[in-house]
Amino acid sequence: MTAIWGIVNVTPDSFSDGGRYLDVDRAVARGLQLRADGATVLDIGGESTRPGAERVGTEVEQERVIPVIEQLVAAGVPVSIDTLNAATAAAAVRAGARIVNDVSGGLADPEMRAAVAESGADFAIGHWRGFSADMYAKAEYHRAAREVAGELQERIGEAAASGIAPSRLIVDPGIGFAKAGAQNWDVLRGLDEIVALGPRVLIGTSRKRFLAETLRHGAPADADVSEERRDLATAVTSALAVRAGVWAVRVHDVASTRDALAIARAWEG
Repeated sequence: MTAIWGIVNVTPDSFSDGGRYLDVDRAVARGLQLRADGATVLDIGGESTRPGAERVGTEVEQERVIPVIEQLVAAGVPVSIDTLNAATAAAAVRAGARIVNDVSGGLADPEMRAAVAESGADFAIGHWRGFSADMYAKAEYHRAAREVAGELQERIGEAAASGIAPSRLIVDPGIGFAKAGAQNWDVLRGLDEIVALGPRVLIGTSRKRFLAETLRHGAPADADVSEERRDLATAVTSALAVRAGVWAVRVHDVASTRDALAIARAWEG
């Protein structure tokens, strides 16, 4: 069964839902709704990684996420912490998080791999080439999927050297991170190279810019693409990713992706 990760951004500035769930009670209520909609895991983040986002201090990040994690864990919900910071990862695991989701794959904080190894949590390693402020400056690829797979293989080796067992690893090709437009489609078309690495694969296409670019159908670049249309596109890409062997998908709208996966399973019989 495919895992569906529901996104809860406890931030004022995330690209899609920044500010909606900055309040602890609202964030917890959102998480419980996503769980009721079919989320397997709730991925809680307190620092935006949207293009151009500014960093926040670890104290602020933890003030945002730890109370939310504690309440969701108390309600029996499996939780992942979405963070670039080792200190926040460790605090989140102490609060009950089972997974550390680091979009930088351990590159942003040199203490991250050791912190995860000690914690016993699973480790989701993202493909990353730099912080959000200038990540598109490094979006140069000849064969995107193969290069992403090669860089993830390096991160897997670093995790193993830090004492993190292969069974605890998850890899994420980092759709939208240091990848522009068609490069994201190149990675998705080459998911077999990511799956062949061995660890479980997590994909996050949810509401991202490259989907909106495709849905504009030649309209001006600033033409609005509604959240509902982006969620439908997310559900389609999630279903296709699962057919390519992906273990989990990370989405804002769990219900639409749950339904898409159910239809895909019925099709396959």
